[in-house]
Amino acid sequence: MTAVLELHNITRRFGPLLANDDVSLNLAQGEVLALLGENGAGKTTLMNILFGHYAADAGEVRVHGNPLPPGKPRAAIDAGVGMVHQHFTLAGNLTVLENVMLGSEPMRRLRSARGAARARLMSLSDRFGLPVSPDAKVARLSVGERQRVEILKSLYRDARILILDEPTAVLAKPEAEQLFETLRGMTRHGLSLIFISHKLQEVMAASDRVAVLRDGRMVAERTTCETSPEELAELMVGRRVRRPVRHSHAIGAPVLKAEGVTVKQDGETRLSAASFVVHAGEILGIVGVSGNGQGALGALVSGLSRPAAGRLTLDGRDVTHEGPRGLIRAGVARVPEDRHAEGVVGEMSVWENAVLERLRTAEFSTWGFVRRAAARRHAAGLIQRFDVRGATPQTRVRLLSGGNMQKLILGRCLATGPKFILANQPTRGLDEGAIAAVHAELLEARVNGAAILLISEALDEALALSDRLQAIVKGRLSQPVAVEAADARRIGLMMAGIWGQGDAA
Repeated sequence: MTAVLELHNITRRFGPLLANDDVSLNLAQGEVLALLGENGAGKTTLMNILFGHYAADAGEVRVHGNPLPPGKPRAAIDAGVGMVHQHFTLAGNLTVLENVMLGSEPMRRLRSARGAARARLMSLSDRFGLPVSPDAKVARLSVGERQRVEILKSLYRDARILILDEPTAVLAKPEAEQLFETLRGMTRHGLSLIFISHKLQEVMAASDRVAVLRDGRMVAERTTCETSPEELAELMVGRRVRRPVRHSHAIGAPVLKAEGVTVKQDGETRLSAASFVVHAGEILGIVGVSGNGQGALGALVSGLSRPAAGRLTLDGRDVTHEGPRGLIRAGVARVPEDRHAEGVVGEMSVWENAVLERLRTAEFSTWGFVRRAAARRHAAGLIQRFDVRGATPQTRVRLLSGGNMQKLILGRCLATGPKFILANQPTRGLDEGAIAAVHAELLEARVNGAAILLISEALDEALALSDRLQAIVKGRLSQPVAVEAADARRIGLMMAGIWGQGDAA
């Protein structure tokens, strides 16, 4: 098969961190290559070198046999390379058509060729099975629709090699399945694809070949049909990975209780008369298809939104109108859904982020002055305990991979011994080894008496960790069911809003 892309002996350092160490890789025409590795293994760095965001310290990239100038995204685009980032780079205030055209026209053109651009966009949409409305504002699109726009933006620029970084990290299962069906169709038109993923079942279903990075080095390549999820997980982390098992134990008194809570956002009801209770030593799982009110529920128990009706109590105390500071002081810890927007401040260091929520406590401040040495020692402990790769207390958080940011947030959350934990999509974007570690930490916190509200779109995760489950559909919550009584069929029906009399909201 003809190699359309070749990476030869790529090496890249960030200070003392060796992100890519003599990596070589190739891609054939019409091939789907999955790039696997732990969080911080160097996958995204390698793809950013290919696309020109970074220049390699050593090595060479060739596209169709021609050397690609390093550190020049425009050269990569002109050579037919497109990249869809995990965190989309679209302007929400512009339409789909405007986003697709952005940067593709000469600056000196007097009139924009919108008519021709619209016709080309719709032709690409039909050809590749990526339906979009060209006049829709991007801010009003679903996550799946925004991803289509990102892909179309690359195709509009004549991309023949497409890189997708965690393409299904924020997609529901049906959207993910549709995406990979579309990508397979694209290869029949001659496109070649590289996608980064931690979801091993997706890799097995969608790829032709798998390349595995570990600690910045290429450690294995496998033909997909000749490997297994178990082998790939072991290759990624260098050891056999087993997820921890939840064991039944005595549940304590109610900790957090919501009674008929309604939340409105932008004039629309996002949570409708929702009721639930989380006990000490219990994990209550909330399952549902993305966009059914999980965000409003997370904002409510974080103190980021106030309910229009209903009541929220913590240990019997009314906290309905408490903000984030009051809830943190009351013993609430939060793992937010969006780690970049709500979990960390990227320009701050690891130690600053590690103590942000406890900065006014005696442990980290005296007479208004920050006790930096104590804060750095605390951060160093979190880095070691939670295996935050590529980090020192002084490292800027924006330099960490998404998975290592998530480990830092979880460490900050659990370090206080909280009485209540909101775990909102706690393993999104994590590798198999990190998922097992996060699950172990949450189960240990449960055994130690913490009440945990788990919001997850991964049904297998919710079933593995939860003591009870509630489905959320269009802002409404079902009655809870014990996990032991919840088979996959029943949960699937509940997630579709089909509730029996015993499950009625």
